Amino acid sequence: MQTRTLRFLLPTAVLILAAALPFSAAQQSGKAQAPKSLRLYILDCGKITGVGEAAFGFQPGQLANTEMFTPCYLIAHPRGAMIWDTGEISDSQFKAPGPATQGAFTVIKPLLPQLAEIGYTPRDVTYLALSHYHGDHVANANLFAGSTWIVQKIERDAMFVKPAPGARGGPNPALYAELEKSKTVLLNSEDRDVFGDGTVVIKFTPGHTPGHQSLFLKLARTGPVLLSGDLYHYPEELKLKIVPGFDFNKEQTAKSREKIEAFVKQVKGQLWIQHDSTASAKLKKSPEYYD
Repeated sequence: MQTRTLRFLLPTAVLILAAALPFSAAQQSGKAQAPKSLRLYILDCGKITGVGEAAFGFQPGQLANTEMFTPCYLIAHPRGAMIWDTGEISDSQFKAPGPATQGAFTVIKPLLPQLAEIGYTPRDVTYLALSHYHGDHVANANLFAGSTWIVQKIERDAMFVKPAPGARGGPNPALYAELEKSKTVLLNSEDRDVFGDGTVVIKFTPGHTPGHQSLFLKLARTGPVLLSGDLYHYPEELKLKIVPGFDFNKEQTAKSREKIEAFVKQVKGQLWIQHDSTASAKLKKSPEYYD
């Protein structure tokens, strides 16, 4: 009886192991292949609900939609890949089947499975860049500690400063503590051409935080696109010129907006407000992509 059972179980075990191997191997070494031209993948990293209009300086009824979308982006370039922003709830806090909630944050899809679906693991990501240090943009940053982190020096300094006793709000180093040991490119309040060909350019847009950044992409078919970070949260900010009172420096934000709006007009590009829930609902999500 035992011999017969073993004869049955061994082939079955081999089949199960063989089925598991491709996924395991992909996790270990990655299977992403560099594209021939620039690609932009939009990953669903959650939504924000229940935040009042007044918190952003608006009067009741001025916003068409108060809900915010939280994207992460995978930028695939022939010379490497970059992740831009890493979400609002870390994958480690996600319990299947979900959703995961933390206050106003709700996530229905963890980040790593979305990357795996398009053939990427953190080991395949050459660069990490964050628009800024707020919690809804950095929740999974520690997963990419092995990537080269591109950050403004003044932002990094603010991220790791020791908070004053009893201080509330501000950076939460626990969300990105591993980055302190990462290979890092420090920017001196300047733009950065990531791959050296003008197709992926980090734009210095301070104000929301000391070293806030936006991202310019020159896509062959889609055309120029500017990802705003939190330079704006709602499209109404473009029309009404309202700057949230909680920005680090409202005057800097206003100047950064003027610079970016002039730049987008000059390059005849699209300005994508990352948190704009209405506009984001019309955009292609990963595994589809823009090129």
